[in-house]
Amino acid sequence: MSPETNKITPADQKSAQTKQPSAKPDWAKSDSQLGREARMAAGQPSRRRRWPWVAGLVVLAAVAGGYYYYDAQFAPQATAVAPVDVAEPVQAAMQINPDEMGVLQPQRLERRVRVSGTLAPWRSTQLSSQTGGEIEDVTVRPGDTVEAGDLLVQIDTENLLLELDQARSNVAATRAQLALAEVQLDRIRALVDRGVTTSSSLDEAQSSVTQLNASLDALDDQVAGAELRLRNATVRAPFSGIVSSRAIEPGQYVGVGTPLISIVDLSTVEMRANAAVADGALLQRDQSVIISVDGVEGRSFEGRVARINPVAEEGTRTIPVYVMIENPDGILLGGMFASAQVVVDAVEDAIAMPTRALREDVEGAYVLRIEGDALVRQAIETGGTWGGRLTQITSGLETGQRVVTAPLPALQPGDTVALVEN
Repeated sequence: MSPETNKITPADQKSAQTKQPSAKPDWAKSDSQLGREARMAAGQPSRRRRWPWVAGLVVLAAVAGGYYYYDAQFAPQATAVAPVDVAEPVQAAMQINPDEMGVLQPQRLERRVRVSGTLAPWRSTQLSSQTGGEIEDVTVRPGDTVEAGDLLVQIDTENLLLELDQARSNVAATRAQLALAEVQLDRIRALVDRGVTTSSSLDEAQSSVTQLNASLDALDDQVAGAELRLRNATVRAPFSGIVSSRAIEPGQYVGVGTPLISIVDLSTVEMRANAAVADGALLQRDQSVIISVDGVEGRSFEGRVARINPVAEEGTRTIPVYVMIENPDGILLGGMFASAQVVVDAVEDAIAMPTRALREDVEGAYVLRIEGDALVRQAIETGGTWGGRLTQITSGLETGQRVVTAPLPALQPGDTVALVEN
């Protein structure tokens, strides 16, 4: 076959296209597709759709016009701004209140041990009857103040006087018998010397005198006893104080040992306190004590340690401590509860600061000292804590210097400060 026979002409292509059956039936084709196939069958070129491009150009033109309109009407106009010199920031002064700083002054530092207990009269007594009889008179009542030697109770003395008179009469009779026996003894002794009588008579006379002397001594003791009972019938105050109780009334009969009157001396009171066993080694006699008493507000009392019990109480594991307190105005009463602080150590004329105001860094302990209107780091050496709030400063600070006494973490050395007045 020659090449000319295999050559396909445009007319053949056109004939093949017309003869190729369509994929869709005519009733399913759109008008534009039917028109395109008709033009292709007639040999006319297909039409190009230019309207999308025209629409795109119109949209772009509208957008561009809107942008230029917005730019002309609403966009802010650029203005020239002159350069401004920026000043360096100035550090503001930190304000310090008067209660956040202080001027150092010498002071007394104390280390104390806390104890508590009740008050009791230093001296008290309960007077009892030392003789029997009817109560004739009672001159005092509870709460009355008495002086030493004042009459308190009078017991009837009629029977006692009779007993005394009888005892004295017996003494007188016995003394007369003794005198007669001594005369007889002398007479018999003379007769024996002359040999008129025997020595046995002398012995009997001597024995009679000895017996009468013994009887006279016993009767003298009876007289002394009767006189003592008579004196005891009058009950007087043994010391100055206050009557705390009265157990008898006039007309009542009492025997020996019956309670009559109780007296307490409140010029000095004793605090019977308890201290922790761990503090027992710190306590010593004559240490100073500062006492506050429930019911006596706004006032403290001074005392001293009088005695310390060497054995702790088993139930509470505390050491009994006895503190003497002067009470000249009588404001302290027996039974009051009190708490006290025993001063176990003290330092005079010391420089100290609140412990919370101390600071520490890699170089050691320091405080903030106020010099002019600036804070200065002041290195210090400490000497222990006193009372849990103050720390003694042994070196680094002097009297009259101003320091920051409050914990203010925001303050640092070199800061400028301003002191605020109240």
